[in-house]
Amino acid sequence: MSDGKDRAAAAARPDIDAALTATNLTLQYPDSEAPVVDEVTLTVPRGQVTALIGPNGSGKSTLLRGLSGRLDPVSGSVTLGGRSLDEYGDRERARRLARLAQEPSGPDGLTVEELAYHGRYPHRGFLDTVEDVDVAAVNRALGTVGIEDLRDRPLADLSGGQRRLAWLAMVLAQDADILLLDEPTTFLDLRHQLAVMDVVRTLREDDETTVVLVLHDIEQAARYADEMVVLGDGRIRARGGPEDVLTPALLADVFGVEATVERGRYGPRLTMIGPADR
Repeated sequence: MSDGKDRAAAAARPDIDAALTATNLTLQYPDSEAPVVDEVTLTVPRGQVTALIGPNGSGKSTLLRGLSGRLDPVSGSVTLGGRSLDEYGDRERARRLARLAQEPSGPDGLTVEELAYHGRYPHRGFLDTVEDVDVAAVNRALGTVGIEDLRDRPLADLSGGQRRLAWLAMVLAQDADILLLDEPTTFLDLRHQLAVMDVVRTLREDDETTVVLVLHDIEQAARYADEMVVLGDGRIRARGGPEDVLTPALLADVFGVEATVERGRYGPRLTMIGPADR
């Protein structure tokens, strides 16, 4: 396996049609002593699903925040459509780029439909009336995630899985070209995990939407992603197709586990053996 510098250099990918590009991106929180993401260069392919994986504290969610413009870089840049992300106004950026936070929150009294209409804010003025295009976008979003029958239910009455789907519908109603999803399946039961990931697959196959998502489940990432980006200690340690990236050597090096990797019907299958010898 090539070393970390070689793999990180490959992340630039000048040969592909880029939806979003980070160049030498360094991200740090005000209360942290060191960068969480350190000089990362990453090209996100248009119309594909890119999964960010890595151990806890590796910088996955922080990188997603940087790509969305929710965390200003210490150095480096993010470009969207050939323009620096900080050149966009909030509404203009939201029409191109939508983000679902790891733990979104909102008033429990909102209904599912009302929440979905919040996703239309980039396309409407504060006092503008709802137009046919807004109704169509909300109906399409609720239909895509399969919760049309919940549209009149308040968020407080939903299960955790149903609520997560409602938030996903809001993001879809935003009708952006690029979706950034931070751990969209965390804390969900298996049925709702599959429902969320099937939505991701539908977006890619039917709408050619670009999706970048953070996932903890490595096999789930391998099943649904076109490309995987492996982070460790704030740097890109590997990038490529799931069958190329997921090797016993990488799992030992980055995740600290000994595992076997086999080719399965839906992508690489991992069998965890135990902690790797360091």
